[in-house]
Order: sequence, then C-alpha cells, then structure tokens
Amino acid sequence: MTDRTTYVSHVGVRRRGWTDTMVRELLGTPDVQGRDPRRWSPAPLRLYLLARVETVERTPEFAETSAHSGVSSAAAAHAERRRAAVLAAIRAEPIEVPRLPGPELERRAVRHRKLLGARSPGTPPGEGAPAGALVRWQVSYLRHALARYEALLDGLYGETGRGEAERLLRRRLYEAIGAAYPALAQECRRRIAVER
Repeated sequence: MTDRTTYVSHVGVRRRGWTDTMVRELLGTPDVQGRDPRRWSPAPLRLYLLARVETVERTPEFAETSAHSGVSSAAAAHAERRRAAVLAAIRAEPIEVPRLPGPELERRAVRHRKLLGARSPGTPPGEGAPAGALVRWQVSYLRHALARYEALLDGLYGETGRGEAERLLRRRLYEAIGAAYPALAQECRRRIAVER
C-alpha cells in the first residue's frame, strides 16, 4: 500500500493550483498508477511523489506555465486554509480516553489482539504473551477505541497537509492515552518517537 504522506493524488495536485495540461507537461507519467483498493472507480489512481511535485513547483518553468495558464493561487490558498483549519481543529479537540480498570483493559486488549488474528511469533495459541506485549496490546486497543477522531481528517485525503495532520492527531491520541494510563506512557512516547 502506498504511503499517503509521501504521495499526492492527481486531485491533490489540481488543488495545489495545477491544470491537467501542467501536470502532463511538467510532471508527466505518475509515479504510481493503478486501482484504488479502498473504493471502486473506473478511473485509475494516479499518484505523484510529493517531493517531485514540490521540486517542480519551485522551477521557473512552473511559474511561467502558471502565469500563462491563468491559474491563480486561489486553489493553493484554499488548500492551505483548509489544512490550517484541520490542524487547528485537531489541536483544539478534547481527547476522551475510555477509563477502564486494569484487568478489564487487559482482557479487552487480549480479545482485540485475538480478533485481529495476530499472535506473537513463536508463541503457541493459548500461552501467555511475551514480556511487554500486553502493554503494546493495551495501547493498540485504546488507539483503536479512539478511531472516531479520524473523522477530523475528513476532506484532507490527497491534499497538502494530510501527513502533517495525521501525525499531529496520532501524537495527540498517544499523549492522551499516556496521561490517562501512566503505566502505558512509556509505550506511547516510544510510538510518538517512532512516527516522527
């Protein structure tokens, strides 16, 4: 699966102020092309490396083509305003972590792990979890329980700032879990550090 923080869709490029002609002439063939596994569409999914798009946007050819195409920076300004609004909403949203007694959280975390069909390598079914695994499972369960906050990202798929917004939301969720369950704080800090 393609990492959305590294690529921008054709629609996302258009929202940055590009026209179809500019995309064809300046970017050429998409870096990734195929069918979107999340939804059916007769049109192929076209993704461009964000770094390549940004590099081309800094060239004189892009500035010249933009001026001749009559494209204003209104689309880019709109995308930036939307990004800023979503980031502000993520920063302001209070995160409410479910408070569960320790044994209940452990039970739910183990059940969640089993429902995912996963088990630690080398651990026969029904045997205890390796050291530290229960803490990881608890954080994963709580992170899943907070999935409703993903709705804050609506409208940013393929747009500028999606990756930044996802990282901010994950960091806020892990910080809230660590604050609600101090015994899980170290694992939450580890996950925040890994995702930077």
